Amino acid sequence: MKITLSPIGKDDRTEVMEIFNYYVENSFAAYPDRRIPNEFFDKLLQMSRGYPTVTSKTDEGVFTGFGLLRPYNPMPAFFRTAEITYFLKPGYTGRGIGKLLLEYLLEKGKRQGINVVLANISSLNEGSIRFHLKNGFSECGRFREVGQKNGRTFDVLYFQKLL
Repeated sequence: MKITLSPIGKDDRTEVMEIFNYYVENSFAAYPDRRIPNEFFDKLLQMSRGYPTVTSKTDEGVFTGFGLLRPYNPMPAFFRTAEITYFLKPGYTGRGIGKLLLEYLLEKGKRQGINVVLANISSLNEGSIRFHLKNGFSECGRFREVGQKNGRTFDVLYFQKLL
């Protein structure tokens, strides 16, 4: 399967929100506890303004995922640190697409002067924890029992990768 990567565009609203809302409703990968309206897409674009974004599509045009970097902190002292977010369409995990999204964002971020990338992950999202460890991230912090979704309390783990 051939995958094409390109920056997120305004025409990607529906696909991005469908994927994001799948994880809202079915996992602890996205923190909201109910579907997010499509207008949230504009917030995602605003949060990532000036930072790399990416979508992945098959050669048949199937939208398989998206990702973005965003500021870790708006203060100038942290301009070289970004947070990463990405989600894959259900059924497309375990095929190397997540790694492609990650490598794309890290390379583009590095070219912009980013030297540290952070990922915050629910302690209940074991797949994401494994993925980040496998791809060179290390755990650098844990906020205990700070999240709650669907009646379950979870920790938020921070992972980092130095570029």
